[in-house]
Amino acid sequence: MAIPKLSLVLADDHPLMLTGLQQELEQAGYNVVATATNGTSALEAIHTHNPDIAFLDIEMPFLNGFEVITRLKDEQLKTRFIMMSYHKQKGFVVQAKTVGVQGYLLKEDSFEEIAVCIAEVMKGNNYYSKSFDDDFETMANEELKKISLLTPSERTIIRLIAQNKTSMEICEALSISKRTVEKHRTNIIAKLELEPVANTLSVWINSHTEIINSL
Repeated sequence: MAIPKLSLVLADDHPLMLTGLQQELEQAGYNVVATATNGTSALEAIHTHNPDIAFLDIEMPFLNGFEVITRLKDEQLKTRFIMMSYHKQKGFVVQAKTVGVQGYLLKEDSFEEIAVCIAEVMKGNNYYSKSFDDDFETMANEELKKISLLTPSERTIIRLIAQNKTSMEICEALSISKRTVEKHRTNIIAKLELEPVANTLSVWINSHTEIINSL
């Protein structure tokens, strides 16, 4: 039986998924204090209730799960975050780690694994679905370490490249020289351990769209 005082907010834009999860959690003794079907409502519910745990879907109207967490970063909340998603791609896991998610579950995971995740998160541990093997998580952690080496200026350059800005447009936007832009590109490629070939950075950005907004 779960600790009755443990409060939860649930957010998912699929009504059946949301209702089913709420029923299972309440039957197990958890206290679901609010539910939401979009990111804006989830943000408001977390602000209002300051729950122990917020379960967030990644893809929701208005604000996605990662954006909700990012907007709450500076708040003095006790809330810990668990993502529930169908996405198994490494980029989503890297983004989850980047924004400070404590748990990442897949929607097909059993309720038993959800309960284990809650227990581990409340202990202060991180928990990722058993569907991810050790090699997958190792790769995600290595990717995160590389990204953590990027300076604020280099992260800005990546965001602008992701917006299809040319080098000259980046120069104008940041009031820097083309030489400085190219130097940033070279440093980024080296830190991300990419092959120094044409379009290598653009290819990396296109395959990591999930994490660009969190840089």
